[in-house]
Formats: sequence, C-alpha cells, structure tokens
Amino acid sequence: MSDPASKPAPAVKKLFIKTYGCQMNVYDSQRMAEAMGAEGYVLTENQADADMVLLNTCHIREKAAEKLYSDLGRLKPLKAEKPDLKIGVAGCVAQAEGGEIQRRMPIVDLVVGPQAYHRLPAMVRAGGGVDTEFPAEDKFEHLPKPAATRRAPAAFLTVQEGCDKFCAFCVVPYTRGAEVSRPVSRILSEARDLVGRGVREITLLGQNVNGWHGEGPEGAEWGFGRLIRAIAEIDGLDRIRYTTSHPNDMADDLIAAHRDEPKLMPYLHLPVQSGSDRILKAMNRRHTVDQYLRLIERIREARPDIMLTSDFIVGFPGETDRDHQDTLDLVRAVNFGTAFSFKYSPRPGTPAYERPEVEGAVADARLQELQALLSSQQKAAQEGMVGRELGVLFEKPGRNPGQMVGKSDYLHAVFVEAPAAKVGDLVRVRITHSAPNSLAGVLAA
Repeated sequence: MSDPASKPAPAVKKLFIKTYGCQMNVYDSQRMAEAMGAEGYVLTENQADADMVLLNTCHIREKAAEKLYSDLGRLKPLKAEKPDLKIGVAGCVAQAEGGEIQRRMPIVDLVVGPQAYHRLPAMVRAGGGVDTEFPAEDKFEHLPKPAATRRAPAAFLTVQEGCDKFCAFCVVPYTRGAEVSRPVSRILSEARDLVGRGVREITLLGQNVNGWHGEGPEGAEWGFGRLIRAIAEIDGLDRIRYTTSHPNDMADDLIAAHRDEPKLMPYLHLPVQSGSDRILKAMNRRHTVDQYLRLIERIREARPDIMLTSDFIVGFPGETDRDHQDTLDLVRAVNFGTAFSFKYSPRPGTPAYERPEVEGAVADARLQELQALLSSQQKAAQEGMVGRELGVLFEKPGRNPGQMVGKSDYLHAVFVEAPAAKVGDLVRVRITHSAPNSLAGVLAA
C-alpha cells in the first residue's frame, strides 16, 4: 500500500487577469483574485501559462465592446491548444453585453457583471454561465478576507458603487446600478486591515464617491467628509485620496475636510465635462458653469494649494463653436493642473445615443485645441513645482540603479536618486526638474 504522504501535491492552478479602465476595476480585479485564491488559483503574469483567463472590462472608453471581442479573438489559439482553459469576462462590458458575449464568442465559459463577481468561484465550479444580476446581498460580505501578505504602500478601497445622476452620455447607471454606499464599519475594518499590512496611502473609490453616505456608530447619518475624518484617525495611515466626484455632491463638510485634515492630499478630480450651460443641460449634468466656478472658489479658499483636475467631452451632440469656446474659457478661468479630454463616443442605451453627432473632423479639431490648452496648463503646473519641497511616497525602484519612483502630494510621478531608500518610505523631496509627465528631485536635507 502506497504512503499517502508520498503522493504529489495537486498542481497549482494559475489565473491571468487583464484589467481595463478605471481604478475601481483594478480594485475589483484584486478582489476577484482573492476570491479565486480561495479556490486554489494563484496569479500569473504569463497568459500562456494560465488555467483561467479573466478579462475585467470597462465600458467608458470608445469601442469598449469591440476591443473585448478583439482580445477574445486573440485567445482562440490558446483555447484550441488548451481545451480545459477557462475564459471569463467580467466588468461593465459583461454587464452590458450579457449572453451576447458567449453567442459571439463560444470560447467564453462565463460572463459575470460587476455586482455579481462574489459568485465567480461558484460559477467556475459549476462550469460557467452568465450572471449579470444586481443581487440584493452585499457582495463584499461574501468575498474572502484578503491573505495577510504585505501589499504595495498605496491601495484602493471601494466605498461606493453605482450612480443615480443619469448623465446623457454615461452607461454607469446601467452597468453598475443605483448608488450604494458601503457601511462605515466595513470600510473602516478594511482600511485598518490595509494599514496593518503596510499600506500608507488609501484612495477611496466610487463612481460618485463624494455622494457616499451612511449610518455611523452612534446612529447618526454620516457624509463623505465625516468618513474621511474617521479614516484619518487610523494610526499608520499617512495619505488619503478619493475619486471620482460630482460637483453637486461637494458638501460643506467635505470642503471643510480639505481645509482641516492634513492626511487628505491637496488634489481633487472634479469632472465638469463642458463649459457651456447649454451643453451641460443637454448632458443632464444638473449644474451650471457659474455654479461650478463658485464651487471652485470655495474649495480653493478652503485649501489654497489644492491642484484641480477634470474631465471634458468634446463634440457632444449639438455642440457649436460657441459652446466649444465656452469650454476653453472655463479651462482658462480654472487653470487645471491636468485634465482628461475625449471626443464624444455614443453608448447604446444612453439618452444621447440617437442624437445627431458632430462632424468627426470638427470634433477632432476641437479636441486638439482643448488638449493643447490643457497641456500648457499641465506644463506650467509641473514647472511650478520646481524648487518646491514635496512629500513623496516611494512605490517602486526606478529603471536606473539607486533610483526610486513615487507619487507626490499632487499625484505626480517623481524620480529620485535614493540608494538607501526602500519601497514604502515617505520622504521629503526637493523638485529639481520637470519632464512632460513626471518630476525629478533630490532628497531634502
């Protein structure tokens, strides 16, 4: 009779995840990896070695579904070579396309929406399927606790999902569902767990993160500013950030937190999308240019050194040259540290989908003009950092020996010659040089 102890251990199953899009998808991919880790899967960076490939998709960018099907097409030879390979599609394109993905691409074993990925292990055990339901249960309660391993010094933490704003161009209410805020106790527990494993900076995530609200320990209703103050009380946490916000949810308490809480970084991403009141109304943004500008004034009064960033959509249906000039005027008035700008791309199912589009060449020209202005503001903002002393959290070694790379208070990538430093060090750096998308500096004396 053979000795059971001499039997070989079962082969480790390998999981490859490709993450598209936003920071919340990065967070979701981490949680799905943890869920599959409880099933014996370990992450691999080599797709060819994987026993399971999971594509975690985003529906915000242009031609998101086409990019997914293109990637799936490239997986066909690997599936033919490894018939037992499991292929899954998760995220917002999975939610929007549903069973159509398997009809178009039979190599796909499972399709799971962003609100159902806690059921991913059960789907794998069952051999696959489609799950794009919006379950009543809290998915975070059904996910396994992360393994007690040291993480990177900066981490994401989802506190809110979904959106009730229904902007005319946006698919989020249809792919992520209505706004849901996680309970205070669970957020604080996860934040303490992250800090206990070496995390020094936490970015709070939500499709409309500053709309978060929940019941605090004393039974009182908390707003997002109060949540930030509570997280700031965690010993060992040095930095707090959050994204993405809506101007209509920048409450007084949140603005006051920017004034009062030193752990809250002087950086705010506050999408406006257009500088034209006529287009803002067509977008269903529910605020005017004047309201946005007055809000910016209040924020800067509370935190004068804050860096503001934003999002812009160019060529929205009905946009005229005058509307475009109004957007340029707003950009000049605010003076953003950086911003993201895109040409309007119609999304099936959204209110703007059937509206006549602006001619492509016109939209392209407007986008180039806007991006040139935004790039000049970004360059000026970065050059204004030269000579200043900033906090930098080292996140990884640089390409050169003895070099470290980290993020500044303002989220700039900073390269520093620091042979004795290690990942996770939070240091003071004097900025000596500005490059197109980064800064360089030396350790402050």
